[in-house]
Amino acid sequence: MADNDTKQCTGFISCLWNALKRPSVHYSLGVLLLAGFVAGILFWGGFNWAMEMTNNEQFCISCHEMRDNVYQEYQDTVHYSNRTGVRATCPDCHVPKEWVHKVVRKIQATNELYHKVMGTIDTREKFEANRLELARHVWKTMKKTDSRECRNCHDYDSMDFTEQGRRAVAQHSKGLEEGKTCIDCHKGIAHSLPDLREVDPSAVVGSK
Repeated sequence: MADNDTKQCTGFISCLWNALKRPSVHYSLGVLLLAGFVAGILFWGGFNWAMEMTNNEQFCISCHEMRDNVYQEYQDTVHYSNRTGVRATCPDCHVPKEWVHKVVRKIQATNELYHKVMGTIDTREKFEANRLELARHVWKTMKKTDSRECRNCHDYDSMDFTEQGRRAVAQHSKGLEEGKTCIDCHKGIAHSLPDLREVDPSAVVGSK
């Protein structure tokens, strides 16, 4: 009976349905493997599609907290507009390119959804009150990863010191010798610095 149904079926869905109704042992195993394979492709494709959809600048500034605060500051920096026309967008600086690190970052970002719901920084006043704490989280992460996202574009080995100003050469040479990472000196390169005068005056470096 199963063989007759198989012969009479037309199309993949019809054959699959017939096999599930009256499967033989070997045939049903093949169908289950095929169904699992297709389901795996759909899941993997959907997962990566969701990852990419949440990994662009338009998504980052879709909430007013980012659009009205840090995004406005970023537009006045060299990372947004410069003579070469090379722009670093939000995910370029804040989301790792390596897949494993990217997934970890996405999981960590779910904490931001909680604060969105709670309205932690939903006004300019609240944002400014929390700016130092927010900045410290980013600085700590970049310090821990040796400024990994910065190094996607900037690297000591690729620097032409003859094209840099005397001050830049001196600072980069010193940083290289002391094993410093980008964020040690460039905390204010893309966003306004929080008020650090009463907390750590020595940290006020690398303004835009």
